[in-house]
Amino acid sequence: MPGARTYPHGVTCWIDTAQADVDAALHFYGGLFGWEFQEAAPPEAPVRYVIATLGGRDVAAVTGPADAPATWNSYVAVDDCDAAAETLQGLGATVVMAPADAGAEGRAGRSATVTDREGAALGLWQPRQRLGVQATNEPGAWNFSDLHTADPAAAAEFYAAAFGWRIVDQGWGTAIQVPGYGDHLEATVDPDIRTRQASAPEGFEDVIGGVAPLKAGEQPHWHVTFTVADRDQAVAAVEQLGGAVLSSAEDDWTRNALVRDPGGAEFTVSQFAPKEWG
Repeated sequence: MPGARTYPHGVTCWIDTAQADVDAALHFYGGLFGWEFQEAAPPEAPVRYVIATLGGRDVAAVTGPADAPATWNSYVAVDDCDAAAETLQGLGATVVMAPADAGAEGRAGRSATVTDREGAALGLWQPRQRLGVQATNEPGAWNFSDLHTADPAAAAEFYAAAFGWRIVDQGWGTAIQVPGYGDHLEATVDPDIRTRQASAPEGFEDVIGGVAPLKAGEQPHWHVTFTVADRDQAVAAVEQLGGAVLSSAEDDWTRNALVRDPGGAEFTVSQFAPKEWG
């Protein structure tokens, strides 16, 4: 698969949303992000698994029907799903979905779901044919996933042991770095990454997400952010499609909004808009 985006062990690589009403979610996200959809599970499967694409490239999936409240889920690429689940369990995580093959005859990959010591759910993905998200950091595509935690220091210790992550203060916030990820990107799909990020903080090319303290009333979880071309247009579309806008904000780099889809899953839309660019 020439030019395909691949993910080294320890890098967040995939997202999906579990919904009670899959068709309603397809309508919402297709309208919001311009996604198209392909059924990946056979008709006789107990749940649907629908791959979302943007310009023919995988961006996410919608699954269900689900009994639990709708949510967005993030997955970390691992070399060996069974070994990774065992390692995480040894560190105090709970395996809530044991490693199992995905796709026809397991050709897509192998996955598991764990909850960390605070109860934040995280998927593990050992890729085979499905390598992970192929369109990122462009309008309508996944930007990153952040860990929202009550104890950032304890979370940093846990995930460093689990995946070898570095949790560092990069000035704009607490970042998750996977050592060597920038080298991987430079050698594969992003040869100009270091030139483009020449003025960025040290190690920025290795960043895969961030860590944030919980807000009032919030539970520990992995939170998903999508890139949009225009935040105001995106929030208007959310409301027109039956979703809700919970809050909006601006910082030195982005205009963003926290929103909720009609099924109840929350996520952030973010427009890259550095202030010095006007």
